[in-house]
Amino acid sequence: MQTEKIILGIDPGTTIMGFGMLHVEQEEMRLLYLDEIHFEKLSDHSLKLKRIFERTLGIIDAYKPDELAIEAPFYGKNAQSMLKLGRAQGVAMAAGLYREIPITEYPPKKVKMAITGNGNASKGQVAGMLQHLLQVEALPERFDATDGLAVAVCHHFNAGKAKTRRNYRSWNAFLKENPERKG
Repeated sequence: MQTEKIILGIDPGTTIMGFGMLHVEQEEMRLLYLDEIHFEKLSDHSLKLKRIFERTLGIIDAYKPDELAIEAPFYGKNAQSMLKLGRAQGVAMAAGLYREIPITEYPPKKVKMAITGNGNASKGQVAGMLQHLLQVEALPERFDATDGLAVAVCHHFNAGKAKTRRNYRSWNAFLKENPERKG
């Protein structure tokens, strides 16, 4: 079993993508990096997706994560928004798959439950618990970056519990588990 690893957590979005990088040694977690990438200035959706792919590859190449954890799209009332979010998630996943990094997907409620013990916790509660767990003095005021970090911490807490998550190690594995996504 690997005793040291870097986990990249991503909260995908076409307006803002939040991410957090976590270093884990034994059971000790340490925050490596936390940020968000803004795409508001790009008006074309295709350009946003291209930029998400490029920026995710850049993060992967800079930090060399061993694993990628990503938040699954939530089911909302606006189908168009969910479609765009799913595309953003897919492009970020494609960047990880391109670099052959194992990817695990977590639903938002599972992330909140792992961090706070409450699947309906607010983003502020999640950020506060992350601050406590990682013993950092301050976190960003916006929650996109902390949401990405929360996915990484959730992934660490769920290590070895394969039945509670979806793992993809290659395009073939992804397509085998998701035949409805084939074109």
